[in-house]
Order: sequence, then structure tokens, then C-alpha cells
Amino acid sequence: LLIFFTEYAEFLHCKGRKFTDFDEVRQEIEVETDRITGMNKGISSIPINLRIYSPHVLSLTLIDLPGITKVPVGDQPPDIEQQIRDMIMQFISRENCLILAVTPANTDLANSDALKLAKEVDPQGLRTIGVITKLDLMDEGTDARDVLENKLLPLRRGYIGVVNRSQKDIDGKKDIKAALLAERKFFLSHPAYRHMADRMGTPYLQKVLNQQLTNHIRDTLPAFRSKLQGQLLSIEHEVEVYKNFRPEDPTRKTKALLQMVQQFSVDFEKRIEGSGDQVDTLELSGGAKINRIFHERFPFELVKMEFNEKELRREISYAIKNIHGIRQVLPCLFTPDMAFEAIVKKQIVKLKGPCLKSVDLVMQELINTVKKCTKKLATYPRLCEETERIVAGYIREREEKTKDQV
Repeated sequence: LLIFFTEYAEFLHCKGRKFTDFDEVRQEIEVETDRITGMNKGISSIPINLRIYSPHVLSLTLIDLPGITKVPVGDQPPDIEQQIRDMIMQFISRENCLILAVTPANTDLANSDALKLAKEVDPQGLRTIGVITKLDLMDEGTDARDVLENKLLPLRRGYIGVVNRSQKDIDGKKDIKAALLAERKFFLSHPAYRHMADRMGTPYLQKVLNQQLTNHIRDTLPAFRSKLQGQLLSIEHEVEVYKNFRPEDPTRKTKALLQMVQQFSVDFEKRIEGSGDQVDTLELSGGAKINRIFHERFPFELVKMEFNEKELRREISYAIKNIHGIRQVLPCLFTPDMAFEAIVKKQIVKLKGPCLKSVDLVMQELINTVKKCTKKLATYPRLCEETERIVAGYIREREEKTKDQV
């Protein structure tokens, strides 16, 4: 009972150790941050897991994400902005999470990075709650009333204003209770906010978060349960296959080998047909690249061929005259068959170069596709090597036959 009513905190990286002094908690966060990211403002996507036990807090899981850094400092990489953006998107893209879009009141709301990112993953605003901070730091004569009344940039869940402790308050060890009283006094005494004071402040934000998160979980739980049941049935089906599995069965290796070869065949076919479960978003590959070779590269090579119309007309004239010999060439509507065949064969020969080049490109892409498909067999190097050798050998045989036909 004493432990239950005593406020304490635990870190995942310090299992078994209970922190009752929250100044030590703050110090531990700083130490762990420096240990993971270094001493010169580095970053890491590894979270610091902190659990707080207290009768005065709500049951919430809060993920504190970093703000967008535009210019790298210290040991931060040149692409720090993109790294932080990717880290944030990794969390806020989850449908079962609410997004707290925190924006300082003394900046232009239209330039808020938090609202911009939230809109990308939640365009309907179903999961986004606006939080306006630093209301006490706004220039004299200005206020954020229109924002807090949800008139400027409306959100379905609206905005909540808070006034946090300043760095001076933190350094002066101003406790949370005093900070909450000061926050309450600020809203009650400010002429622009006093009419909405009951809907502002940290306690109200806690209440809203608890209520809306509960509602959100209730709304998303049926789909989540259905998804889990589907996964469970799938796993049970996979387990059923191994119900009578015997490790000492001599046919086990043969069966496993056939399954892997069959899977390789399916993967190769999918990459060519374009129905694979893994879609490459960086470059064309497989069937798409082969399609491009036939419909773009080959016509381009044909266009590059040199063509002299004057020379061709002269060749046609000579062919017709040579076919008639000593006979007089009479005007006719159609070119004689022998002359036509002689000219066409000579022109078709010019297509051999582009055709052979296209064959080389297609075969090379097929070989690359084979190598990608054999990556799943990497745990069995010998099988991977033999599969690649046999399939690549067959492809090269077909290449030679195709070139002979050309």
C-alpha cells in the first residue's frame, strides 16, 4: 500500500530501480541521452522508456518527439531535418495514436511544422489535437483568442492553450503545483482568455486526452480486434502444417528444399508479372524495366539509325532497272516483288544492331531479377549459388538462341 500511494518512476534501461526524486529522473534522462547520442547534440531514434506511478496522473502513454531541426549543429548529420521527420512520421502514422500538434503562440500558426506533419498523416483531422504554448510570451496587445476558439485554422478536436514553466522557473525549482496555480491564474486574469479559462490549462488537457483517447480506442478496437483474429487464424494455419512434424524425418530436408525452390519460382514470376508483395519505389526493375526496354529503349535505338532518303530512292531505282535488264522500264503503280524484297532485306539488316542490344538489356535484367529472388535463400549459400547458376545458365542459353534467330 505504501508503494502504491508513493510517486515513483522506473526506466526500462534501469530495471528494478525506483526513482522517487524527480530531479534524479531529469538527470537520468540527460545522462541516457548523452550516452546514446553523444555529448554534442546528436540524435537517435532509440526511445528512452520512462514509466511514472502516481495516484495523481492519468493512464496515458505519451511519446515526446523532437521538434524539426532545420540547420545541423554539433555532431548532427547534414540530413538532420529528414531524419527527425522520418522519426516523427514513424510514430504519428499509427492509426491508434492521437497527435498532439504543439505550436508556440508567438509564432505564425500557418508555418507550424507540427500541424503540417499532422495533416499529412491525418488529413481529416480525426486524430489531431492542437496545443498552443507560450501564451504568456506573446507581444503586448496581441493574443491567440481566434486560434483557441478554433476560428483561424479549425481542427475537429480544437485547440487547448497551456502555460508551462519557464527555464527560470525550472532552474529555481518551482514545483508543478505552483506552476499549475500560476497557469490557472493567468487564464482567469487575462481578458482574452478568461471566458474560456475552464477549457484551458494543463489539467484540462489531461482530462481531454484521457477522454478522447478512450473514445478513440473504443472506435478503433473492433478493426484492431478483427486484424488480430485474422493474424491468429493465419498463424494457427501455419502451425497446423507442422503439427505432425518430426525432426528426424529424412524427407524433411527434401520437402524444405522443394518449398524454397517453389517459392523462388513464385517470386521470380511475380517480379516479372508485376504482382509482387514488395514494390520497389526507387527504380524500375523486373517486368517494368523489360517493358520499358521494348516500348522506349528499342524505339529510341531505331530513331537513332541513320536514314538517307535520297540514297534509298536511288537504290530502289537501280534495283528496278537491274531487274528489268535490257527490257524497257515502264511506269507502274507497284514496285516489282524482287526489287521490293531486295531493298527491304537490306533495310531489315540495319535492325539487327538495336535488336541485339535490346536482347542484351532484357537478359541482363532477367539475371538481376534472379539475383534479387535468391536473396531469400541467403541462409543456404550453396542452394543460393546453385539456383542462381542453373537459372542464369538457362537464361543465357535462351539468349544465344534468340540472337541466332535475329
